[in-house]
Amino acid sequence: MKIVIIDYGAGNIQSIKFAFQRIGITPILSDQAEEILKADKVIFPGVGEASSAMEKLKSTGLDVLIPKLTQPVLGICLGMQLMCTSSEEGATKGLGIFDVEVKKFDATVKVPQIGWNQIKDLKSALFDGISENEYMYLVHSYYAPLCAETIATTNYQLDYSSALQKNNFYGTQFHPEKSSLAGQRVLENFLKLDVQG
Repeated sequence: MKIVIIDYGAGNIQSIKFAFQRIGITPILSDQAEEILKADKVIFPGVGEASSAMEKLKSTGLDVLIPKLTQPVLGICLGMQLMCTSSEEGATKGLGIFDVEVKKFDATVKVPQIGWNQIKDLKSALFDGISENEYMYLVHSYYAPLCAETIATTNYQLDYSSALQKNNFYGTQFHPEKSSLAGQRVLENFLKLDVQG
């Protein structure tokens, strides 16, 4: 199975690569359209600031390529947020895959949210074998509100989308590669998905 991690200079690449190696897969790191299109599964990572990350995508044409992908795609953290319509971070226009606008947590809570938090209301094969209220690792100041595409929910100040799905596109706000055995199970489940999950 060919797994490509999109390497666009704004990703937590090494920890994701190591997480797949632990389950017997050696992913390819690439920003080349031909390589990405040939992948069986695609990982779209992201750490950092939304507007600068989007500029990096635009500079390589990945902003046009990613929404057209037909194989299963998993956006992680900022990767998931960039797949949304827009983000309040840097007034960023997103890729428009998920029909939701990313918001900033307000000043009543400590931001960023850093550490372990629970996921619930699990609604996808991505979470096969994962218990309701399982803990996952998160680091973020912005969140995707609940919407029609929400497949997992977390509470921090309010309930928000900790995972999204639309057709072949999946996103997790949490970092499966840093979430111990439960996170590893999410990655294993992603590898088993067919196009529609």
